Amino acid sequence: MPHLSDHSQLAARIKRWGAELGFQQVGISATDLAADETHLLRWLAAKRHGEMDYMQRHGVKRSRPAELQAGTLRVISVRMDYDPPQARDAWEVLDDAQLAYVSRYALGRDYHKLLRTRLQKLADRIAAEIGPFGYRAFVDSAPVLEKALARNAGLGWIGKNTTVINRSAGSWFFLGELFTDLPLPVDAPASEHCGTCARCIDVCPTQAIVAPNQLDARRCISYLTIELHGSIPVEFRRAMGNRIYGCDDCQLVCPWNKFAVKSAEPDFITRHGLDSVSLIELFAWSEEEFLTNTEGSAIRRIGYERWLRNIAVALGNAPRSAEVVTALSARKEHPSELVREHVLWALDSH
Repeated sequence: MPHLSDHSQLAARIKRWGAELGFQQVGISATDLAADETHLLRWLAAKRHGEMDYMQRHGVKRSRPAELQAGTLRVISVRMDYDPPQARDAWEVLDDAQLAYVSRYALGRDYHKLLRTRLQKLADRIAAEIGPFGYRAFVDSAPVLEKALARNAGLGWIGKNTTVINRSAGSWFFLGELFTDLPLPVDAPASEHCGTCARCIDVCPTQAIVAPNQLDARRCISYLTIELHGSIPVEFRRAMGNRIYGCDDCQLVCPWNKFAVKSAEPDFITRHGLDSVSLIELFAWSEEEFLTNTEGSAIRRIGYERWLRNIAVALGNAPRSAEVVTALSARKEHPSELVREHVLWALDSH
């Protein structure tokens, strides 16, 4: 273990090693999240987390890193750009109601394993330098307030749409953390630069951003298409348009994303043409095809039933054609009641 006087030098090395591992930025923060805990508890009390029971399952461990991982003194936060290179323009896809829109982050391989592997390599590099130390890596896999930690580590501020925004890189990036017992010097928190801009609030198809920095997940298309297990409320189906997995509108209109950089990671390159594929083609996938084509993808987590549910809604919003009606009719007797209900709604829409 290095002496206290050596920790500044170690912190600089950690940031250099992180860059060598493909992270665009590495920052270090302390563990005090008292203000964010208050915000979290109010959000939970208002039931704005919907069916995401895991948000409250671990109590305040989410906002108290040392209770989640004993001995934690500092959190090393990292970010990695994910906007896939050469993907078809997002607005072009959204404007063509016959195509399926998949959130940019899910066009390539699942990010969890990639970031976790890189974080482990970073921990191994630290251990090779100083010897064994206490740590635990997280990538959206445990009760962690990763956005607040990233802000405190200087990676960006939390915008009005509740995403982390960086002045020189926009918001198209993943986050990961190393909880550690090393008393490293901390970085200055990022300051806010949204100003009076409210584009994200205005563009949201379902008005899920109910106030600056306040998201009602129950209205959010990302929640409806990914987290919600049951029937999508009828009141939101029209607004979903052709979005079958996630929604990026609030990021697409953010002025700071003019500074975003395309990802250099091969794993984030679009797979199976999901940046420009017809709804009818995807709706025709068998379950076996779905499992094969989503292997190693974040999309697989919703399962085949919700995949068909989402596409049925999008087909209900597509221009009427014989092909659309035929595709929907082929699923009228699907074994899943959930799928049948959304197919019938879509057919009634035509």
